[in-house]
Amino acid sequence: MHKQCEPVFAFDVASAMSRGARDYQEDAMLADIANGADLGFVILADGMGGHAAGDVASQIVLTEVFRALTFMRGEMVVDRTCIPETLRDAARAANSRLRSHVEMHSECSGMGSTLLVAVLIGDELHWISIGDSPLFLFRENELTQLNEDHSMSRAIDTMVAAGAMSAAEGKDHPDRNVLTSVLYGKPIPHVDCPDTPLTLKGGDTLIVASDGLQFLPNVEIEAVLRDQPLSGSAEISDSLMEGLERLQDPDLDNVSLSVVQVKTAPTGSGVRPVVPLRVIETGSIPDFVQPMFSIGPRTKGAAG
Repeated sequence: MHKQCEPVFAFDVASAMSRGARDYQEDAMLADIANGADLGFVILADGMGGHAAGDVASQIVLTEVFRALTFMRGEMVVDRTCIPETLRDAARAANSRLRSHVEMHSECSGMGSTLLVAVLIGDELHWISIGDSPLFLFRENELTQLNEDHSMSRAIDTMVAAGAMSAAEGKDHPDRNVLTSVLYGKPIPHVDCPDTPLTLKGGDTLIVASDGLQFLPNVEIEAVLRDQPLSGSAEISDSLMEGLERLQDPDLDNVSLSVVQVKTAPTGSGVRPVVPLRVIETGSIPDFVQPMFSIGPRTKGAAG
């Protein structure tokens, strides 16, 4: 049931998006975390399927999940034990909606989307993850990926570590970005949605991101967080985006991220307010509920 928790956390949140080196944007993201609210969440959907399909898929997934979480917000606040199943129900609803859309629009056949949702309530972090969008926790100067990576990259890295493949072969393997689980209107092979939440601590920093952020190695992401211990989330998100831009990588994917800093302080005691979504190189800010970008293809596909 609903419980009171100490300490009371406030949150410093900043989000940013870039189309990277792509011609159009297939990510969709929404951050709804307000200081003083009982519950907040970040939703990120990374679409695939090419122009007029990947961006539609991510829009559908974000919209359906947002609708489900908004409808169930009161129940989740009263009984936190229902949050994991609420997240699973939301993913199933989004998957069903994708199937219906493809049935009515055959030109969108093959489209799909990853899904990553982080729910913050009291001192708890709940999440659901389908695909390869990373959820990072930076705690005590160490960066950890909390969620599973549903792509072939993990299996390939295991083969490299075992000596069955060279590091160069693993880095450039053509199947590295093939997804092993994704929302695309068919049964979902793998869902990462723990029944037990992570207990947050003051000083934690969370990063909810699409896999485009991982063009930066984890050690570089960690270095940004270590080098800016007193910076706000907006400065951190800017530094990460600047690091990606410096790569000048012609294959840089769409990048979306939300940085959430957990502050051990009462709401209203000088903690920075939630920063609105900033869209970088994509033109205008998306609609709050149904962001949709018509901007570039993606090279990922579901493993069959």
